[in-house]
Amino acid sequence: MGTTYTIKVNDTHDFSFDKDEISRLNIVEKSKDSYHIIDEHTSFKAKITTANFNEKKYTIQVNGNDYEVDISDELDVLIADLGLETSSGKKENDLKAPMPGLVVGVSAKVGQEVKEGEGVLVLEAMKMENTLVAPRDGIIKSIAVKEGDKVEKNELLIEIE
Repeated sequence: MGTTYTIKVNDTHDFSFDKDEISRLNIVEKSKDSYHIIDEHTSFKAKITTANFNEKKYTIQVNGNDYEVDISDELDVLIADLGLETSSGKKENDLKAPMPGLVVGVSAKVGQEVKEGEGVLVLEAMKMENTLVAPRDGIIKSIAVKEGDKVEKNELLIEIE
């Protein structure tokens, strides 16, 4: 048994899966962010319509129905159980790559005012597009990457002042 993931769907339904259960699914990528899934002889068409990797929140369309999905791993659950927040207190001025990937879009411009949570860059990683958001309100001081750049984990992407 491996890592356990807690999935909350539409803020009303909770599910838990471990890596072994996920690996038993028959998943075929049909096109970018679009999948065909077979689970216990039942077929599903799934498409990721929005992805916020930093907050682990996604909108997934399954057989034509949209679902808001929040994903937590064991550490996220422990932090929540302790009444802590992962982003407590200190706000970062830098937006860094959460994982290695390819920059597929930069929507921010130097000098632009942004609000916390506003999408500023799209990073493709593990065949998924992840919208990275401003960590706080501020003004874009510098942008260290451009569309098409490959980045490594923790590499500086955007600096906010």
